[in-house]
Amino acid sequence: MHFQSNNTITAPKIGGFWLGCQAWTFNRRTVAEAIQLTAKAGGKTIEFFPGQKLEADSKEGLGPDNSDATIAKVKDWCQKAGITPVAFGVTGFAANEADARKLATFAKKLGIRTIVTESGAAELKVMEPFLKDMDLYLAIHNHPRQPKNPNYKVWDPKYVLELVSPFDKRIGSCADTGHWVRSGVKPVDAMKILKGRIHGSHLKDLSSFGEPHGHDVPYGTGVSDIPAILEEFRKQNYQGHLSIEYEINGDGPLDEVASCIGFVRGLGYSKK
Repeated sequence: MHFQSNNTITAPKIGGFWLGCQAWTFNRRTVAEAIQLTAKAGGKTIEFFPGQKLEADSKEGLGPDNSDATIAKVKDWCQKAGITPVAFGVTGFAANEADARKLATFAKKLGIRTIVTESGAAELKVMEPFLKDMDLYLAIHNHPRQPKNPNYKVWDPKYVLELVSPFDKRIGSCADTGHWVRSGVKPVDAMKILKGRIHGSHLKDLSSFGEPHGHDVPYGTGVSDIPAILEEFRKQNYQGHLSIEYEINGDGPLDEVASCIGFVRGLGYSKK
């Protein structure tokens, strides 16, 4: 299938990668605060999530219903902080043209590269022409395996590859390394399965392997093997974003995030 895209992230790289935060790391803060905290920790990019309150004196959340003026305000906050918005999710959308167009148009206006979702084939089919027309990417995110729910399949990289393969290569995976580890899947093995179809990543190091309640730890101190993950990204000439996502302490574990950024910078893959 022919594939050509000019949608390239323009942020400065850290250690050879476009690195920043998934705003969920600061989910008890506002969008404005998440941008500032990402910059304070040393990140260069941000992945927004739907519904996060915009600012302290506002009841409005971030999403496709925002006005052009609101979107412009968020972009201005990012520009002033030296942060580049790169993705939005995890978000759902209905399998109809109007809903798909609305989400894609919002993403294009926000200036991001990738929509992150856990939608199925029906939604992907409807969204595909908008991705091509607006030169956007869509990435299937994986939460942990659900032993009591066999219908939840996107934890499995083989299933995700099967799901996205019939579609344009703009449709691929958002590799959540922490949820793979929680599911008993080695991230590098999953990445090799999805080679060429990874368009985003929630990069996590966890305290334990194969445990649903394994918690986030600074890069290099857990079991995920972050150096091997980054090396595999480098081998694959990965062109997407890496989002640090801590799922504990939604006020913002600033020191831990800064440590993760320092770890990637210290490996210095940009010099290899």
